[in-house]
Amino acid sequence: MTIGNPTPQLVLVFAASDPSAGAGIQADILTLASLGCHPLSALTAITVQDTVGVDSVHPIDAGLVERQARTLLADMRVEAFKIGVLGSVENVVAVAHIVADYPDIPVVFDPVLTSGRGDDFSGEGIMSAMCEFLLPRTTVLTPNAPEARRLAGCRADEDESGIDLCAQRLIAMGAQYVLITGTHENTPEVINTLYGRDGVLRRDCWDRLPGSYHGSGCTLASTIAGYLAGGASVDDAVRDAQDYTWQTLANGFQPGRGQFIPDRFFRARSDGDKAEMSRVGGHGDGR
Repeated sequence: MTIGNPTPQLVLVFAASDPSAGAGIQADILTLASLGCHPLSALTAITVQDTVGVDSVHPIDAGLVERQARTLLADMRVEAFKIGVLGSVENVVAVAHIVADYPDIPVVFDPVLTSGRGDDFSGEGIMSAMCEFLLPRTTVLTPNAPEARRLAGCRADEDESGIDLCAQRLIAMGAQYVLITGTHENTPEVINTLYGRDGVLRRDCWDRLPGSYHGSGCTLASTIAGYLAGGASVDDAVRDAQDYTWQTLANGFQPGRGQFIPDRFFRARSDGDKAEMSRVGGHGDGR
């Protein structure tokens, strides 16, 4: 290794551990690494879960969360923050105070309220703290439609105008941009909509894939953070992150009894398959 090689973009992740690596901090690390970023991590909670569901959540002490992050930030220059499950009101407040000290660094916040099975991650106290302390520090908020409704206090209807109202309320709470995903909606296609202060900025439709996936939201938010760390605009980061995430889902696998897991390294496996085919084909052509 040559001394002085360029440092890849550093992204600091605040999230809980998921032993299955389908979601959580492991999913964030896999995603960011696949994009060529170098992920840093501040663990916020330990969970007991698998691809079927979550058994329990054990928050890390807020003081320890803060020490993890501030030690890293004192040593290295971070290009983006990504926030996932925080586990407690105290952790929400601690993380909000940390990112507030770095106002020029983009913050991508995936407000995970429940697991794919419906296990609760964030009660009313945590949600209130998110809205009060974290949303005003958020560059891009990435809720699915049910999460957007709960955070914004909107009715649980599914029409487009209702989702637009949720986005308006979340932006009024302080988020600069809100990307509401339609994975949980009863629509033929998945419709994801990016909102800014002036309304809808883009609306993207994706083929709805069969099956249920564990970690799609983590993948999307981490990818946006990775692209923002590389200097992309919010619009470009959201566009490219959706494409990458859809590809990870289309190439997903089912390692256990529950949900599918996105394949964040589908490109590497595809390239490997092509290389193997080329090698075999080369022998054939030489005969």
